[in-house]
Amino acid sequence: MSSPTVVLLGALDTKGAEYGFVRDRLHAAGVDTIIVDFGVLGDPQIAADIDRESVARAGGSDQKTLVASADRGAAMEAMSRGATAIVADLVRSGRAQGALALGGTGGTSVAAAAFRDLPLGFPRLIVSTAASGNTEQYIGETDLILAPSVVDIAGLNRISLRILANAAAAIAGMVTAAPLPDLDAKPLVAASMFGVTTPAVTRARERLEELGYEVLVFHMTGAGGRAMESLIRQGYIDGVLDVTTTELADNLVGGVFSAGPTRLTAAAETATPQVVSVGALDMVNFGPVDTVPSRFADRNLYVHNSSVTLMRTTPAETAQLGAELAGKAAASTGSTTVVLPLGGVSAIAVPGGPFHDPAADDALFTAIRDGLVGSAVELVESDLDINDPALAVELADRLHGLILQRAAETSTTPNGK
Repeated sequence: MSSPTVVLLGALDTKGAEYGFVRDRLHAAGVDTIIVDFGVLGDPQIAADIDRESVARAGGSDQKTLVASADRGAAMEAMSRGATAIVADLVRSGRAQGALALGGTGGTSVAAAAFRDLPLGFPRLIVSTAASGNTEQYIGETDLILAPSVVDIAGLNRISLRILANAAAAIAGMVTAAPLPDLDAKPLVAASMFGVTTPAVTRARERLEELGYEVLVFHMTGAGGRAMESLIRQGYIDGVLDVTTTELADNLVGGVFSAGPTRLTAAAETATPQVVSVGALDMVNFGPVDTVPSRFADRNLYVHNSSVTLMRTTPAETAQLGAELAGKAAASTGSTTVVLPLGGVSAIAVPGGPFHDPAADDALFTAIRDGLVGSAVELVESDLDINDPALAVELADRLHGLILQRAAETSTTPNGK
């Protein structure tokens, strides 16, 4: 049996010594390597298995032309395209079982572009000077791992040697780990959850598991919603229990947990069966109370904890949110049910709770009702609050029905009972 192989992707004109060290550590661990060089200007410090000329051609350019232009930005863009194409081909052909890169912001950008779209679960790691800051631009909604380099990747020293040795050991461990058992036996359901909808999603998850599903729960903090939408678009998900659509409120009003304007669109576009509700649309999220924008000083604020401050949405805002939710649901190409919990949309929006606001809830519900008129979406209204166990079971059972309906229409049989 051949040894697993790790792609080492980097600029060998500036970081040859570091890549040589990592290569040697991997070889000592019984792991083969394919070194891909995307350096442009200086001479390579170590030999590459796939040279920079090949990378430039794969990116639709010529390495000598890139050097002559002396435009580093254009050169890195071309090499990024080439590196992405080459790494994807190595993985697709089965020649590589892992990927590792080392770099500053420029190298991290190239490597992240090449690694981001690799299959979910594929081992990939970047040791980066940018790993401790805002990493969303590099990671997106993927499982790409960024490891802080602590010091700049500019020579071998007692700090960098330890960091790079750990990185080599980490990727070696990933590619040599025993295979997992078959994980595809059960259909997958994605569920959206927040602290104030946890009882609902927990009970619904339990019910779906009883019915034979595996449930992936996503925390609706912006990144969670984007990750869920991404997996739906990639075809991993058989059904969506979108109980908690709170990220729509943050996107509308300017909270810190926005998932962007495409939230609540993936299931609609892919015809994935979905049950949608209005969990936590009573709130917009901010950080510590002293970070709430001054324009909201007179609003109904609730300190959830020392790191999170919630702001009650107004009737005008909930009317907009209801119209948006209805429009996105109505655009679905698959079976969609919208459920309105008239007794309260979160744990703190029930009677007696700090966010109980019948006018705001009525505006939300009315906008959804009006927005779904004439659509194929099923609208269900319940007098219960969103966290009532009976409603949670109903949500799960309705999604189960939609999934079975789609399976019958497509002549496939999911493993749900």
